[in-house]
Amino acid sequence: MKELEKQLKALANKRRLAILKLLKSKQRLSVGDISDAIKLSFKATSKHLLILYSAGLLEKEQVNLTVLYRLSGDLPSGIRHVVSIL
Repeated sequence: MKELEKQLKALANKRRLAILKLLKSKQRLSVGDISDAIKLSFKATSKHLLILYSAGLLEKEQVNLTVLYRLSGDLPSGIRHVVSIL
């Protein structure tokens, strides 16, 4: 139940929903690409990504000096449904 609460709290922000919507349409993106797309500072975008990652909604991959984010392949069905309607 704690995990579900953490995931739902992560969804309760329009910027984080915008990030999820963006990542739904793209395979994987860097913090810079995401911040440019949602028109938010790099630092603020990083904080939102950390919240989504900590909730298990995102996966990250280090490629050289760049960290790429993508939607987790292991989303619970309820969360997957929310992401699908974005």
